[in-house]
Amino acid sequence: MVREAGRYDQEDVDGRLIGGAMSEEEQQGGRIFFSNVGRSMELEDEIRLTSVGIDIGSSTSHLAFSRIVLERLDTRYMVVERTLLHQSEVLLTPYAGDNEIDAEALGAFIAEQYEAAGLKPEAIDTGALILTGVAVRRRNARAIGEIFSAQTGKFVVVSAGDGLETTLAAFGSGAVARSGKGGRVMNVDIGGGTSKLALCEEGAIRHISAIDIGARVIAFDANRRITRIEEAGYYFARRAGVAIELGALLTADDARRIAASMVEVLFEAMQGGEMRRETADLHRLPPLPAGPAPDVVTISGGVSEFLYADAEQDFSDLGPLLAVELRQRLANWSPRLERPQQGIRATVVGASQYTVQVSGSTIFVDPLDMLPVRNVPVIKPALAFDEEIDAATIAQAVRESLARLDLSNGESAVAVCYEWDGSASYRRLDAFCRGIVDGLAPILHNGHPLILVGDGDIGGLIGMHCKQEAGIAKLVSIDGIKLDEFDFIDIGSMLETSGAVPVVIKSLVFPSLGLGHEAFDRD
Repeated sequence: MVREAGRYDQEDVDGRLIGGAMSEEEQQGGRIFFSNVGRSMELEDEIRLTSVGIDIGSSTSHLAFSRIVLERLDTRYMVVERTLLHQSEVLLTPYAGDNEIDAEALGAFIAEQYEAAGLKPEAIDTGALILTGVAVRRRNARAIGEIFSAQTGKFVVVSAGDGLETTLAAFGSGAVARSGKGGRVMNVDIGGGTSKLALCEEGAIRHISAIDIGARVIAFDANRRITRIEEAGYYFARRAGVAIELGALLTADDARRIAASMVEVLFEAMQGGEMRRETADLHRLPPLPAGPAPDVVTISGGVSEFLYADAEQDFSDLGPLLAVELRQRLANWSPRLERPQQGIRATVVGASQYTVQVSGSTIFVDPLDMLPVRNVPVIKPALAFDEEIDAATIAQAVRESLARLDLSNGESAVAVCYEWDGSASYRRLDAFCRGIVDGLAPILHNGHPLILVGDGDIGGLIGMHCKQEAGIAKLVSIDGIKLDEFDFIDIGSMLETSGAVPVVIKSLVFPSLGLGHEAFDRD
């Protein structure tokens, strides 16, 4: 932590700078204040936060409130306990027109859930707002943002495309943590419009895919008259030999035939490798590669609520039928079907955890007035620091990380986390910097700064090399910080007395198989 007397500046979660004179005791100890809840993180060994996770998607929207307990480990706080306080009902996302979310109805639902949880918005310390599908579209995102305008500093906002949705579901379902115990684990997240597939090994995601198969590609009312048909719905109806149109009656037998056709294609996608051209064309992400069957399969998303017999509410779609067909298919496949840590709430159970670290070993910031920056997503590519660093390999690893988290479009700044290993020779530094710059080309071309975060004592040297040799005009290179993928960081203004910068880390917290998962088990 910072050990300097005098005045200090710190960026709070709303991005405002807080300044004030320190008492004699504070001057001797030096403190960074966790201003959102008015606590000194350096003094407290345990911090309790109330968090909310909100998932707003094309088909459904829901919330989960949690209490998170953090304990201090050196300069970082780690989650030691999670308690689920309240889970909302699952709301069919309201629309005011074609693909335009009814923000007023959505806001009323969210207010009702706060009341049901016995919480007021000002009592929430932190949260994650996840937008998927049509919720990400500009007009919808703006309307949704207005609902939370008074709390924008508290929320990490994640606009999730197919890659990030798949990754979030794999972590939120517990599949990644489960694979860390041994074996290959496949999570299949079946939502309203798409199914997301993630193959996990050794506590990491190895491959992801997504395909146009979902419970609400065809939807109907209480009288079984069709109210919604997606393009994929027409395809699977034709494949099943069923004629459909808006307003027409969908018989139970026809619905079952369509669901069976969908599961047949989904199962083909789950097996990976060679597949029919029609199946490959339905993919929204590249198909899974050929390989051995997984040891375990978990199903998350809305359909999981029917597969594991938890759902009592019928959403007038194909969800229950998909669950029946999929269970029959899985019964004859070698992998074990196991229950996920979370089903429909796999992407919302993660709320934000705030930690504070201070980077001050070696820093390079140019220009200085570029700080502070807030809510910058972190990627942690798999970088090989061999004796000879290959720039092309570094660039490819960065591009793969950007694609996995749906950050390739260059719309926002990105922080690259790395763990330097070996000597800092000119040749190795140059290859590393060139690879990073090449991999981040979409980000840099849009005028965003190059942000590098290392855990060793080399940030200043790398920053200088990027400036002088690669010609990067705007960059922040800091070190002494430990980050993980899925983190978001705030980097505050430089502290005049020490030359250090405070870094607030916001992490999505997912269930694990060893820590506090009992709170999320369903009996």
